Amino acid sequence: MTFAQPGRMTAEFGEHAELQKNWAWMVVFGALLSLAGFVALGSVFLATLSTVLVVGIAMMVSGIGEIIHGFAMRSWKKFFFWILIGLLYVGAGFCVFQNPLLAAGVLTLMLGAGLVASGLVRAVLAFQLPTHAPRVFVFFSGVLTLAVGALILAQWPGSSLWVIGAFLGVDLLFAGASWVGVGLAMRRAQA
Repeated sequence: MTFAQPGRMTAEFGEHAELQKNWAWMVVFGALLSLAGFVALGSVFLATLSTVLVVGIAMMVSGIGEIIHGFAMRSWKKFFFWILIGLLYVGAGFCVFQNPLLAAGVLTLMLGAGLVASGLVRAVLAFQLPTHAPRVFVFFSGVLTLAVGALILAQWPGSSLWVIGAFLGVDLLFAGASWVGVGLAMRRAQA
């Protein structure tokens, strides 16, 4: 049995009160995320390209960070290792900018293969769960994931033009709905 520390309870209560006070900002943020989700779903091709370019930027920034870290190393062996990793990241990010459609194709292929593998593993593991566990839900979740992955792979490379953008749009919609729900719950708790 654990007991809450009095100082921690006060801090958590203070944070909860702060959230209740700013419930409207959460609703606005959620609405903006939902709007962005609708925009992304309205133009999945542009959303896919935008996402791929953000991945390219992240790779380049990470690569530059790795190179800077390499120069901070004190041994030659680690220096060359970090520099090599950094150069590979920067090079990959540069390749994304050179041909974003190819990058979208590669990312979509990896996503489809990952979903197929995840769905297979989940469906098989469902039969290894204890009898009181929700085996049926886990199994159908695995089958659904497998089907989505197979659909993506069956339509590849054409699916690389829309899959990433569609996933982004759906994720933004769910995230926005979640923020709106939390904000409205905070409003009800405040009343």
